[in-house]
Amino acid sequence: MKAVVRWQGNVCFEAESGTGHRLIMDGPPDHGGQNRGARPMETILIGVGGCASFDVVHILKKSRQDVTGCYCEMDAERADDEVPAVFTRISMHFVVRGRNLKEAQVKRAVELSAEKYCSGSIMLARAGVQIEHSYRVEQDDE
Repeated sequence: MKAVVRWQGNVCFEAESGTGHRLIMDGPPDHGGQNRGARPMETILIGVGGCASFDVVHILKKSRQDVTGCYCEMDAERADDEVPAVFTRISMHFVVRGRNLKEAQVKRAVELSAEKYCSGSIMLARAGVQIEHSYRVEQDDE
């Protein structure tokens, strides 16, 4: 996997993934930024949420569950008054929607992502970040 991060001036950077996708990272005005993009630590949090959500949907689809929607609400805490201000806790709450979803399958998909498949959250957990997972199932009307 490869990526390039290019300085755009002040505290703004453009990142380009090895697959050619780009995103802007910028700081707040009080740190010299113009708020043109997500903060770098926000992109880490977003990446972990994307990684875990990918797993949950993939596992459910493989289990023949009729998933129609999924989102992950995340809340993170960082070390106060420390440099580096690392994540200390991340709460991930999945809301999975579908037709005739089996709650046991959703629970198992979230567990498998957390324990076996999500490289991002497992890496952070091994570094000492407390990661909490929860879920809610919403059934679509037929």
